[in-house]
Amino acid sequence: MKVGILAGGLGTRLAEETELKPKPMVEIGGQPIIWHIMMHYAHYGYDEFVVALGYKGEHIKRWIREFSSLHSDMTVRTGTGEVTLHDRHSHDWRVDLIDTGQGTATGGRIKRLAPWLGDGTFMLTWGDGVSDVDLDRLLAFHRAHGRLATMTAVRPPARFGHLEIDGDRISRFDEKPQTSEGWINGAFFVLESRVIDYIEGDDTQWEREPLERLAADGQLMAYRHESFWQCMDTVRDKKLLEKLWQEGSPPWKTWR
Repeated sequence: MKVGILAGGLGTRLAEETELKPKPMVEIGGQPIIWHIMMHYAHYGYDEFVVALGYKGEHIKRWIREFSSLHSDMTVRTGTGEVTLHDRHSHDWRVDLIDTGQGTATGGRIKRLAPWLGDGTFMLTWGDGVSDVDLDRLLAFHRAHGRLATMTAVRPPARFGHLEIDGDRISRFDEKPQTSEGWINGAFFVLESRVIDYIEGDDTQWEREPLERLAADGQLMAYRHESFWQCMDTVRDKKLLEKLWQEGSPPWKTWR
């Protein structure tokens, strides 16, 4: 099963990092966030990726081309330039890197990936968000309901710290918890190829007309994920993810 990753946006709210590279290449724990996402999918056995490139996509192409050498020991014969890799990590992923245009909207990028995603079921997510969602249960849920689209619904992180107050005494303080009310689009979709018919063209925002029409047609289902989810929209989000990684047990690290 193919996994589509949208990695072509401008990342304007993270301009401190994305002036020189695309947002999926912003590092958490010394690795691009797209690596964390791919590692999560690969942990569940989904290791065929189709990446939609746009803004500064050459950085992602270069990283993928160098991936094996960066993650392996190697022997180099300086006289001939011959390189022998000694595999340490046994990553054996297939990655299709598709230029979907600089200004193409999210729906348009998905439509441009269609020839690479195949005619059956595929997974899709954004290249800037991590989660500990159980992908096997997500797929089983999708297959059980028989509709065209499944969206992972998540609790949004609170914008501000949360206080529990007993009289005048603060009995509990959480710096940035997930809220207990409301659901939002957390990506990590499972989709049937027929959803492409809901996308008109390059200017179509996936989050608008296609999802709205799928919902109106009764073809969009929600997989409720109560556990960890975090996007990386801002510098504050990046710092939070970095802090969680440095603490040693980042909640999205499902692999070992």
